[in-house]
Amino acid sequence: MNALRFLHDLRRGPAARDPNLVFDERSTFGERLADRVAAVGGSWGFIIAFSVFLLGWGALNTLALGARAFDPFPFIFLNLMLSMVAALQAPIIMMSQNRQSAKDRLDARLDYETNVRAEIQIEGLHAKIDALQAAIDRLSIRAA
Repeated sequence: MNALRFLHDLRRGPAARDPNLVFDERSTFGERLADRVAAVGGSWGFIIAFSVFLLGWGALNTLALGARAFDPFPFIFLNLMLSMVAALQAPIIMMSQNRQSAKDRLDARLDYETNVRAEIQIEGLHAKIDALQAAIDRLSIRAA
């Protein structure tokens, strides 16, 4: 029954939908935040800024502060902070990847629906052309 309803819905006419808009309408605040964190965390700007921060941290605690460094080499506090950031950032990025995978599945589903709709319309056009060809053949037989 669902297959017949699906085909009936497809015959109603064009219903092209933008998968990004469809998916974004359903997204929660947490999902949008995960996408933003993944976009920032996976950018060259973040990598460069974080590298500058790490170099600055190392320079401050070895060269500038010397014996009074608050996190002397081997930077145990920095390692703790980096571990905590990684422990939080990894699942957030995975959430964003799972969301992107679901968006890709929705995109594929909408492409499939569009292809089925186009196939149904093409079959209808073939039937009309066949009917016109038969009518032309009948008329040419009568004229002869």
